[in-house]
Amino acid sequence: MSASAGTSRQIVARALSAEDWAPFGWIPVIDSDPADGTHRLVFELGDPHLNIISHDVSEVMMDSSGMWCEKMYRHDTHTQVLCPLDVPAVIAVAPAGRSLEDPAQADSIAAFILEPCQAVVMHRGTWHWGPFPVRDGAVNLLNVQSIAYLDDNTCVDLAAAGTAVSVVVG
Repeated sequence: MSASAGTSRQIVARALSAEDWAPFGWIPVIDSDPADGTHRLVFELGDPHLNIISHDVSEVMMDSSGMWCEKMYRHDTHTQVLCPLDVPAVIAVAPAGRSLEDPAQADSIAAFILEPCQAVVMHRGTWHWGPFPVRDGAVNLLNVQSIAYLDDNTCVDLAAAGTAVSVVVG
């Protein structure tokens, strides 16, 4: 069964705003902003790591309804920073603590467009998919996360649970 056969739910990716992003993390601010320093990165293992990663549109199933979010991941021991460097990208997220195999809780999934150099920070445990480029090709991402993220990389298979969603990029 394809993801599209398991659900008819679509999410329209929207522009990023601090208010809409707040359930999932925060958006870094300039150093002269009074809110600078309000939030802190957390790395329980004391192993923050900075690198550049890439996601290609070929990693995503697409059809006439959109890009299919079939699996989501989370990291319970650390925050994560993502920043597209070169092209617009789309990310889907859901709040920490949700059981996304439950259709009622899968309704908490939201999607956002990240413009180049627009960074986001995800709280520990925030479910995420992507970011993937909104058009053909790949997106290069500045990535700050635990170097041991593979040992803290919980996955939920939305497609198998019948809760996959189609992400529409306007």
